[in-house]
Amino acid sequence: MINSQTVLESKKITVEFSGFKAISNLDFKVTNNKVHFLIGPNGAGKTTLLDVICGKTQVSQGKVVYMEDQNLVKLKDFKIVHIGISRKFQTPSIFQNLTVYENLIIALKQDKGLWATITAKITKNQQKDIEEMLHLTGLIEEKDQQAGALSHGQKQWLEIAMVLLQDPGLVLLDEPIAGMSKVERMKTGEMIREIAKDRTVLIVEHDMDFVKEYADIVTVMHEGQLLCQGSMEEVQNDPRVREVYLGRKED
Repeated sequence: MINSQTVLESKKITVEFSGFKAISNLDFKVTNNKVHFLIGPNGAGKTTLLDVICGKTQVSQGKVVYMEDQNLVKLKDFKIVHIGISRKFQTPSIFQNLTVYENLIIALKQDKGLWATITAKITKNQQKDIEEMLHLTGLIEEKDQQAGALSHGQKQWLEIAMVLLQDPGLVLLDEPIAGMSKVERMKTGEMIREIAKDRTVLIVEHDMDFVKEYADIVTVMHEGQLLCQGSMEEVQNDPRVREVYLGRKED
């Protein structure tokens, strides 16, 4: 992809639940190979926006376009994964009783039954992909360990690896450092930077120190609308943001 190519763009989208507009007439754009954070007060519409992008929630009006020609609002969630958008939710969703390695195999081949997937032979390229994920996440020594025995942070990293094995162009992360230690948070940040070398990463996050350290672009949402977008420095210096979000947090 060329520099500054638009990966995702929402156009005048509105999401309404029983008369309440969780998102209202939102224009929003994500460009390639960036770490892009979504921030804002609770109820600002951040997670709802991720839900729309991955097909979990339908819009009342407007459209969301991926790679300039795929209108996501017309696609089922599994089709959205197929075209290159994958999401990691806040709570890790892994197979607790299987090993780390078996979890990664399942992520490679999700169209088969569980046992058939585990026992199927994998190609050399797939084996290479798994090894790369084990090294990226630092789970190489735990590959034969049951996933349920991992620490909270390691479980988060395992699911990130499972998401990446789907080979997405856009990765959605919902509060990826929630519940992590300081060391785990730093490792997660460096992992995200590495991921963004080949993909675009869109993250919902509340921790401003983490956002400040790792963001390329920050979008601030408020009451379902885009309040401000730019670098962390630009966002911090915007008086509207100070009043609505950053200032409120400091108070």
